[in-house]
Amino acid sequence: MFKRFQKEKINHRRKKTFQYILTKFQKSADFVSFRVSDESPFCFHYLDSVVDDRTIHDEALAYTKRKDMHTLMGLQQAIPLEEAKIVCEGDLIEAHFLRGHIIIQKKDEYDEVLSLPAELIEKRTVETPENEFTVVGPNEAFIESIDVNLNLIRKRMRTSDLVVEEITLGRLSQSRVAILYIEGLTNRQLVQTLRQRIQDVDYDELVDISQINQFITDYPNSHIPQLLETERPERVTSGLVEGKVAFMMDGSPHATLGPTNFMEFFASPDDHYMLWPIGSALRLIRIVALLFSVHATSFYIAVTSFHHEVVPDELLDTLIASRIEVPYPPIVEVIVLEVTVELLREAGARLPSRIGQTIGIVGGIVIGTAVVEASLASSVLLIMIGITALASFTAPIYTMGNTIRLIRFPFIIFAQFFGIFGMAFCSGLYLYHLFKLTSLGYPYLAPLYPLRVKDLRDVVIKMPIQKQQKRPAVLRPQKRKRFNVKHRKTIPKDIEE
Repeated sequence: MFKRFQKEKINHRRKKTFQYILTKFQKSADFVSFRVSDESPFCFHYLDSVVDDRTIHDEALAYTKRKDMHTLMGLQQAIPLEEAKIVCEGDLIEAHFLRGHIIIQKKDEYDEVLSLPAELIEKRTVETPENEFTVVGPNEAFIESIDVNLNLIRKRMRTSDLVVEEITLGRLSQSRVAILYIEGLTNRQLVQTLRQRIQDVDYDELVDISQINQFITDYPNSHIPQLLETERPERVTSGLVEGKVAFMMDGSPHATLGPTNFMEFFASPDDHYMLWPIGSALRLIRIVALLFSVHATSFYIAVTSFHHEVVPDELLDTLIASRIEVPYPPIVEVIVLEVTVELLREAGARLPSRIGQTIGIVGGIVIGTAVVEASLASSVLLIMIGITALASFTAPIYTMGNTIRLIRFPFIIFAQFFGIFGMAFCSGLYLYHLFKLTSLGYPYLAPLYPLRVKDLRDVVIKMPIQKQQKRPAVLRPQKRKRFNVKHRKTIPKDIEE
């Protein structure tokens, strides 16, 4: 058995010769192979779709035409490229082909070749964030080039302690993945956990970083995001300074930050760039909007179906008058309007930007007016659905906004059968689920559960930056203190006084 395995292994190695690799690539239309001249002993091989042709003419051709150039070693020393390497292994030669390298072969020799880096990189310019737009602060967003994204991180963190580890994932896509952390600050166990989970990912094609998130998340069957995807470089650097880890993938305009907690999905970078009372007020508005978005329509069903006594008589008369001509129970009109709003939102997101905005505004006005005039839904519910839709947009992170939209439907069903008690039971189920969730092994509701009083300074209420002296204890960073507090004992008097 062992001998047969060795024989198969040897046969596999024999197939990965340079001649075998050339035979494979010759089937592709973008494969280019030519000899410099009849007198020159060198042949060029490369994939035209991934190679910058200027490198061939500017860096390589002139040296291969020299009459005193006869060996690959001499050509390597002559060409002014530090990354020019002589390669022998078939797997490595194939990888260099796909990475955009020019392979130079000496005539009739297949044992070794010279590999020159000449990758053609097509990328768009750095633009403003589209999904995490802020009024105050930097306005740069990640793009699909991992090298550009690392540059955006490096220019914000000019320290040698920032470590970037690169891993290749995807049997067919061979995607570059970079893990980022601060050495001497980030918990080593956290770094090892992320590194091991990413290395264990075994998939043929990885297009976006969200696919990796699905593989490494603690509870993949949960609809609540457990890792924070962001397109803002300063959010990544802020997380790294706190003691978190991040990773990004070539071809994806997002980075993933972890471990994260539930309240981070409602914190915007704006909060840290404004005065702390204003930042705290805006964060509280988002949390109230979350609660309203989840409970508003289900509370409407519970009140109109079971608990009329909780509504004042004046408001109850208005509510009854708006529903007097609606021919079906409240849950039907709620689901009809909720589905209509989701259809408008999805259509607006998939259509071109200008058409999508028009569809969203005109469609909402026309359909809403027609539904009320046809007595298919009450005007009170229409107002509530509109406010609920607006409240769901206050979540700064897009993935959490989608989760809020989905959570509303279980509450609607429980409210239809059990009223307010059903809403309370559904809330208990979700709280239990949140208590059980973890992010890279860390509690998802921290520092609320388990309670860390000193870590509450930037959770619900954002305290002044002078009060945020220490990093979160739940992350177990190697260095807790961020800066030394220097109290100002006296307030200087005005010059005129």
